[in-house]
Amino acid sequence: MTSPSVGLELGLLRPQGAHDRAAPARESVSTSVSPAPGTMATDSWALAVDEQEAAAESLSNLHLKEEKSKPDANGAVVKTNANAEKADEEEKEDRAAQSLLNKLIRSNLVDNTNQVEVLQRDPNSPLYSVKSFEELRLPQNLIAQSQSGTGKTAAFVLAMLSQVEPANRYPQCLCLSPTYELALQTGKVIEQMGKFYPELKLAYAVRGNKLERGQKISEHIVIGTPGTVLDWCAKLKFIDPKKIKVFVLDEADVMIATQGHQDQSIRIQRMLPRNCQMLLFSATFEDSVWKFAQKVVPDPNIIKLKREEETLDTIKQYYVLCNNRDEKFQALCNLYGAITIAQAMIFCHTRKTASWLAAELSKEGHQVALLSGEMMVEQRAAVIERFREGKEKVLVTTNVCARGIDVEQVSVVINFDLPVDKDGNPDNETYLHRIGRTGRFGKRGLAVNMVDSKHSMNILNRIQEHFNKKIERLDTDDLDEIEKIAN
Repeated sequence: MTSPSVGLELGLLRPQGAHDRAAPARESVSTSVSPAPGTMATDSWALAVDEQEAAAESLSNLHLKEEKSKPDANGAVVKTNANAEKADEEEKEDRAAQSLLNKLIRSNLVDNTNQVEVLQRDPNSPLYSVKSFEELRLPQNLIAQSQSGTGKTAAFVLAMLSQVEPANRYPQCLCLSPTYELALQTGKVIEQMGKFYPELKLAYAVRGNKLERGQKISEHIVIGTPGTVLDWCAKLKFIDPKKIKVFVLDEADVMIATQGHQDQSIRIQRMLPRNCQMLLFSATFEDSVWKFAQKVVPDPNIIKLKREEETLDTIKQYYVLCNNRDEKFQALCNLYGAITIAQAMIFCHTRKTASWLAAELSKEGHQVALLSGEMMVEQRAAVIERFREGKEKVLVTTNVCARGIDVEQVSVVINFDLPVDKDGNPDNETYLHRIGRTGRFGKRGLAVNMVDSKHSMNILNRIQEHFNKKIERLDTDDLDEIEKIAN
């Protein structure tokens, strides 16, 4: 976790286990880290390469699913002996793991050209007419929503750093993260942004840190998970919540997806003083997030940065009629045999299908990477990085594993299985996100949908109706027809 380049004193209270709820207890360790002159002076504070490596080491215990065997770190296809019934299950979304994956694979900020939308409860809000930061009368309560990679963490870290008075040896800023791993990632950003603030001390309130009862911690900023922070404030009295000046609730959409975290966060917030600045950040802004935000942040300013709108206008869409899985695979082989494909992403509905397809493509001589739910987050990040670098030309994945992946060279997206929701209805949003990957960066894209039953044909028709875009039939046995679509 620590780096010799960090100019902070860290009250590092790190547990042995990966998850806050599951980590076994151990004695706390207080480590003082001195700055090393000249190191990392030119590195990006956000996600430097060595920080990614450090993250991979410190997060080595994170598992999404336990299986008897796992794909290797470079994405080579490995046949597993896992229980077939488990392997055939549709992958469940793990928002915390996906958020962590986005942080590990993100090398720079997202270039977003959309307008910032500012909403006010108070029509006399200074944000309507201010011309300088001084006129903002900061600090103010804030709810902020924008997609991953737009700088939310940097924004609230800067807010915390600006409010710390180092002479006061007690916690002044409190930051809640949904998981141990995400707390560590936030800590890395604080280390890098605060490396020229040597008096600053940072502590981690995560389960597994065992302090003596009645002890008061002296670190200025505390990052932790809701359950442990609540214990430290209410039961163990390590933190005096009445002295907190800035309260940050990060990853709100992930937080409310984790059982118990929502209620614990609200209980913590109610212990804080009235003049405490409340900041809530979220990548998405569903109704459930908004209702939660209203409970936690009184009288907020609201800033929303809309996600880049994906369009189907630059994407040619086709479907291929097949009778079974083997015919779908043969159609795929015919497609590869007739046109040049720089890189392709192939989406499957289940882990079992994805593993089978990746193995079959490998037998045909394709350079294949596989993303599936039994892989650790660090393994997924390594697979995505290799695919970005072009070391593999085909990425076979389930939808859950591929959220938020942007690769410029992807020219073709193939829906080996059409996207459906848990009730078997068309998942139009997922369809848009999947094939939208090929129409980015000002290029034309190609999307091919495999249809193998009356049910999937019905799904395709409903997708067509939803987007009001014709999806043409493609005969993959006709080489001339395939070559035409590539021109």
